[in-house]
Amino acid sequence: MSFARPGQKDAYALILEAIDTGIYRPGDRLVESDLAERFGVSRTPIREALQRLETQSLLTRDGRSLIVASLDHNQMSELYAVRTELEGLAARLAARHATEEEILVLAEMVEADHALLDDSKALARANRRFHTQIHLASHNRFLVQQLDLVHRSMALMATTSLAAQGRGTVALKEHGKIVDAIRRRDEAGASAALREHISTAFVTRLKADSFSRETG
Repeated sequence: MSFARPGQKDAYALILEAIDTGIYRPGDRLVESDLAERFGVSRTPIREALQRLETQSLLTRDGRSLIVASLDHNQMSELYAVRTELEGLAARLAARHATEEEILVLAEMVEADHALLDDSKALARANRRFHTQIHLASHNRFLVQQLDLVHRSMALMATTSLAAQGRGTVALKEHGKIVDAIRRRDEAGASAALREHISTAFVTRLKADSFSRETG
């Protein structure tokens, strides 16, 4: 089956999206010919896209093969440390710069996402959209670029913390607190609320990973 969308996305974007949405997961081997057939493009742009993804550490070598990279405990800790700082800054700047329309969209996102609580994958996608909207509301293009790199690396984690029992409900409450602080133009409060949100998600993920090691 071809997943190509001519005129919309190049090979790099198509492979990246496939990793981000879990079509290809950490440890999966990526083969040029298979990718070219799946996405309906020639092997040359596929090869160039794979090289670019390897440079960005989203793919790694296993002998002569390229596989989707995975994060060990230390790498995950480092990623969350960077994410916490950058996301906190984004929330602070959003409280300063977000338009009333952007704040309205954030509030509507939180409300709409309650309908997804029984679908952790859909909720994870909605969570990504919510955070991206905060990034954009910061009105700082360089920060948006760095956070995009961070969120690409988040795709290298095999599961979402939102799959943990009860985490979805708690996460949406945290999202509400972030939006309330942004609406009040409380820069410190918005930053603190988002940093706490990321910290709680990290704790949830650490617990899940610990449990999987015990039962694996």
